[in-house]
Amino acid sequence: MNDIRDREAATMKFLLEVQVDQGRLVQDPEGELGRILRYWGGNLRHYSLKPGDGSAVYDSDYQEVGRWHIAGPAETDPPAPRPAA
Repeated sequence: MNDIRDREAATMKFLLEVQVDQGRLVQDPEGELGRILRYWGGNLRHYSLKPGDGSAVYDSDYQEVGRWHIAGPAETDPPAPRPAA
């Protein structure tokens, strides 16, 4: 890889957030999370996986329970230090 692609790859993240206290996840968190991960593991090939790509995540009852997205450099920078109290 060239230097520019190395820097871009180092600043991108795949972020998945799922509300485990909503929908079918309340009844079967392990089963539903496993299903979500298997589904998106196979479906990601349809995305270019560039910053800004993402989609809603649904449980097996088709209720939206989260979202995944590719975070770019601005979202992956370390947080600024908090001032001392």
